[in-house]
Amino acid sequence: MRTRAGLPRFGLAHLLVRVRRVTGGCVFYGVLAHTVGPLLRLALRPRVEGRENIPADGPFILASNHLSMVDSFVLSPVIPRRLWWLARSEYFELPGIGGRLIRRGMLALGNVPIRRGPTRAAVRALGRMVDVLDAGGGVAIYPEGSRSPDGRLYLGRRGVAWLALKSGAKVVPVALGGSDQIIPLGTWRPRLSVRPTVRFGEPMDFSRYQDLPPGRARRVITDEVMDAIRKLSDQEWAGTLNPRADDE
Repeated sequence: MRTRAGLPRFGLAHLLVRVRRVTGGCVFYGVLAHTVGPLLRLALRPRVEGRENIPADGPFILASNHLSMVDSFVLSPVIPRRLWWLARSEYFELPGIGGRLIRRGMLALGNVPIRRGPTRAAVRALGRMVDVLDAGGGVAIYPEGSRSPDGRLYLGRRGVAWLALKSGAKVVPVALGGSDQIIPLGTWRPRLSVRPTVRFGEPMDFSRYQDLPPGRARRVITDEVMDAIRKLSDQEWAGTLNPRADDE
């Protein structure tokens, strides 16, 4: 059996075509998505709700709560489209050969380094994500800035709102549950008996705030995104910024 392009439906050529469609042209990312992704889904067995809320095409911003170092490994394999992630700049600055390999691998997978705080480097990183959105891609961000130190949900940083206002892309809120129990604090041994949950909310359109003063618009949008995540996750509301984000 052959595809419309005349390629064998089961074969390397067809696989590469499919990979490029799913991953925006990055074959390296696609190979990992079609090998490591299924293995992660098999090992972690996440329960997924609301996956139909992820747009089939066009730009979108995925905004998630952050409970554990494994969150991205839980979330990425259940999303049918490629994501570009904002990642801590420290991951790109590890020393030695291993550090260089990690840096090259993260860059190849579309991770964009960001240094926390209102720095020019942070603005440039967000600008690169706007470029991805303008090209019709999807980006992912943890608005809290770092993992929750106590399981509560913290106030969001305004990067997610900045992205939404600059690009006009819709925001898809997502809540992870149970991921903090896969590798609990104080141990590196995974508990694969734990099945995390992933709940996607309906896309949020913030075009109505374009005429507000920028600072007020960013605060309002951030609060609405975090409220949507809270309703999906049922986490206790901390009501303050995540102190861990400033310490790391």
